Amino acid sequence: MPTTTEPVRFETKIAVLLRDDLLTWQRLNVTAFLVSGMGTAFPEVVGEPYADADDVPYLSMFRQPVLVFEGGKELIRAAHGRALGRGLPVAVFTSDLFATGNDRDNRAAVRAVPTAQLDLVGIGLHGPRNAVDKVLKGAIMHR
Repeated sequence: MPTTTEPVRFETKIAVLLRDDLLTWQRLNVTAFLVSGMGTAFPEVVGEPYADADDVPYLSMFRQPVLVFEGGKELIRAAHGRALGRGLPVAVFTSDLFATGNDRDNRAAVRAVPTAQLDLVGIGLHGPRNAVDKVLKGAIMHR
């Protein structure tokens, strides 16, 4: 398999913005849920399957990094509005979803609340680097 030392630069960005007051388990859970659908919505972000030296196969993963950011409640609300205004596809996770246990109830919980009243604890984005950067203005990399 050929190797190269040239850096790989991606035209797009996968990013998650988390509310800065979440507990550790919540941050991990929300991040996993927010990126879970991106591979099916954007198959081009998924790389080839993996295999180790013994030819044991492993699942494909994203071919590019997932960048995780954090910010306050108002910053997430503003970023959500900017993403919608730019027509970027957005995944949302609201505080109501911590009390549900399945996809049907998750979708019903989001459906029950008008856009402006969603209690967002995280959003996931995929799009052109520049557009995602503008949406995330003011957010800091997750520590």
